[in-house]
Amino acid sequence: MEKFLEQCIFKYLRAEPEDHYFLLTEPPLNTPENREYLAEIMFESFNVPGLYIAVQAVLALAANRCLTGVVIDSGDGVTHVIPVAEGYVIGSCIKHIPIAGRNITYFIQSLLREREIGIPPEQSLETAKAIKEKYCYICPDIAKEFAKYEADPGKWIKKIFDVFPGYERFLGPEIFFHPEFANPDFTTPISQIVDDMIQNCPIDVRRPLYNNIVLSGGSTMFKDFSRRLQRDIKKTVDARLKLSETLGGGKLTVSIGFFNDFVDYISISLHVLLM
Repeated sequence: MEKFLEQCIFKYLRAEPEDHYFLLTEPPLNTPENREYLAEIMFESFNVPGLYIAVQAVLALAANRCLTGVVIDSGDGVTHVIPVAEGYVIGSCIKHIPIAGRNITYFIQSLLREREIGIPPEQSLETAKAIKEKYCYICPDIAKEFAKYEADPGKWIKKIFDVFPGYERFLGPEIFFHPEFANPDFTTPISQIVDDMIQNCPIDVRRPLYNNIVLSGGSTMFKDFSRRLQRDIKKTVDARLKLSETLGGGKLTVSIGFFNDFVDYISISLHVLLM
């Protein structure tokens, strides 16, 4: 770690550490031991006058000029859903998703192998990565997208490629919303995870968390990712609200006195005898 920081400071930043304050970022759920070790290196080895270690999610929210919200941070190796309230991470509610950019690359690679398009094995991973970065997008409906592509696949590819990207363009990033495509052991879509995480947070911060959902990391940059996520979260929330409408209506009806005249067992028995 010390060698890495030394290279960053002197080779790339070309700065004298004694003359500058440093802001460093850390992932969520970073251990205090790791933080102390990093601070020890910065103060004792580089003699920095000041150091601030911030969680990446808080900085992502700050870039959007808000201090309360949900940050979906998805890079190459891991995806986290992080709730932040007034600049502080709610650590007990952080969710980890075992799907990220690397999983999308591997999934696209497997789809290309199934199509048997003759990619050399040593180039298949780089080819899958290139397709992911250049041509993948999020579709609103998989069935309609399949039908659209099957009708005229050449229409959606404007250039000539050595490898023709096919269904991989929309099936790759689809594993965020249908993770069972790539991992049978994990079947919860990202929209459901976000909703569950917010519901586990204190009730007084849930509304601002729903109002501020920030995407961070390269794996959230697919076209229409935010639109699809917003639509799916809205569906999840609406479904839960519909389930609670009957209970809420029952409480309201009883409270306003519609059921003052309850029928008891004696009344029913008397009614039967009179008949």
